[in-house]
Amino acid sequence: MVPGSEDVITAEGAGTLDGLFRERVRRSPDHVAYRSFDRVTGKWVDWSWADMARQVHVWRAALATERLHPGDRVAIYMRNRPQWIAFEQAALASGLVVVPLYVDDRPDNVAYILGDAAVKLLLVGDLGQWHRLRDALAEVSCLQRVVVLEPGHHRRAGSEDDARVSAADAWLAAAAAAQPPEPRVGDPQALATIVYTSGTTGRPKGVMLSHYNILSIAHAAIVSYDVYLEDVFLSFLPLSHTFERTVGYYVPMMAGSTVAYARSIQQLADDLQTIRPTALIAVPRVFERVHGRIQEQLAAKGRAARQLFRLTVSVGWRRFQVAQGRARWRPSLLLWPMLDRLVARPVRDRFGGRTRIIVSGGAPLPPAVARTFVGLGLNIVQGYGMTETSPVVSGNPLDDNIPASVGVPLHGVEVRIGDNDELLVRGCGVMLGYWNNHAATAATIDADGWLRTGDQARIENGHIFITGRLKDIVVLSNGEKVPPTDVEEALNLDPLFDQVMVVGEGQAYLAAVVALNADAWVKLAPELGVDPFNREGVDDEHLQRKLLSRIRALMHEFPGYAKIRRVHATLEPWTIDNGLLTPTLKVRRNEVMKRYAREIEALYA
Repeated sequence: MVPGSEDVITAEGAGTLDGLFRERVRRSPDHVAYRSFDRVTGKWVDWSWADMARQVHVWRAALATERLHPGDRVAIYMRNRPQWIAFEQAALASGLVVVPLYVDDRPDNVAYILGDAAVKLLLVGDLGQWHRLRDALAEVSCLQRVVVLEPGHHRRAGSEDDARVSAADAWLAAAAAAQPPEPRVGDPQALATIVYTSGTTGRPKGVMLSHYNILSIAHAAIVSYDVYLEDVFLSFLPLSHTFERTVGYYVPMMAGSTVAYARSIQQLADDLQTIRPTALIAVPRVFERVHGRIQEQLAAKGRAARQLFRLTVSVGWRRFQVAQGRARWRPSLLLWPMLDRLVARPVRDRFGGRTRIIVSGGAPLPPAVARTFVGLGLNIVQGYGMTETSPVVSGNPLDDNIPASVGVPLHGVEVRIGDNDELLVRGCGVMLGYWNNHAATAATIDADGWLRTGDQARIENGHIFITGRLKDIVVLSNGEKVPPTDVEEALNLDPLFDQVMVVGEGQAYLAAVVALNADAWVKLAPELGVDPFNREGVDDEHLQRKLLSRIRALMHEFPGYAKIRRVHATLEPWTIDNGLLTPTLKVRRNEVMKRYAREIEALYA
């Protein structure tokens, strides 16, 4: 795509997050801000910045009718849509602190967060979501009001037994004639949001981020990656994820770009074709699944098709390395126009055909996946961060992209290597601290402002390479240390495995617990003479040998002590509801260990 025009609002020019919104409305009122799908009409609808300003005005008027004071907490529990933005902007302009919630989180976890943050008002997407939460929130005494955006056709939200519940249309209409107070002149250093981390162990901690924390990182991202008025972002990661909120919400607002909200992950492929985004914010799992589907399709084709695909990736990767100044030109590059037309361009077209930049973050991007998509001509840049850093620490520049690294620090962010090779971060995005948890804050941020990430790293030529996780090291009985995530990333490339967890602490060898993909299992089972619908089939000896064979092929580059010797397969999916995944889809290692304690013990019998 040809670069477009720039109209960037700086962090200083915005002042606060709600100040950023007002300045954007002033600069480009008629430009399309958001695009969403109307399920009633079956059509995509555009919202201009002026449309959004009118929405924010109505929400502010309604909030003013509640017993809320500056600094009080309000929460959002709904999927991405323009109303998410309108409500948050109204709350911020009223001096309130926003607590985003994952709609897939367990009700008891949501109840804990609402109680811990003393949330007074909760916005819920629809009546079904409220019914899911209702029992768990019965004892959350701090909650004064629950506003349901879409009450449904059969029962109105106002008909609930709980007097706290109101239908959004009635609640907003009651305040329509009211004139909300003028937006406050906010303090950039004031608390803007409390984001609860979905820790893999224990209760989540509330990360306190100021207006300036987020604005400074959003602007630093624009400095590193030019973003234009003409850019179109497709948003499908939840806005409760700080990565999406900063890079997929505040960055486009700073630049004046358009954001389209995907209908669902299941419809993402169709939405990519319809919206044809120029910018995508994604997590590695998205690319891993596309990569898995491509490998499945290639497996069903002839040898010639597989060789052509491998040649395309190889030549495309060389082309990329030459463009980056890290390799010399070779005659094989003359094949690229033909390979691009036959193989690479059809894959890029799956992403809409005009993506200018794709940012991957939230977890490590497996090298094989990165090499494949970069080789096919997709500009994927890997970044690194954590909720506690608002969240971006680093990213790969487009002209100095080393996919195996997580890039260079953003402007205003300092990094260094501390004890035990731990990556330390200091700068504008580092959180104010953990909500109501001074001990955890002191353990994470030292007196000089350096935040301990818990990740091990090395720095070469300015690029950060994540090498492990301090707490996620499996130590075998022979003293060998194995980072389990490296092994798990390799195994996750197989479309047969939905989730993988490596075990072996104190044991003589590594083993794995794997949750099988239901569709892939239905195809594989008949080949083994096993009934796919009989759960005992996963204990079949033929399957065990097949799994270990596939695992060996994926781990051929690992040292001998890091090989998987035994495996336990399960057809039970690991989900947020059953407590085996966090809301950000990370495996809760301790919970998986408990759930499969007997099976893991048998792996070492």
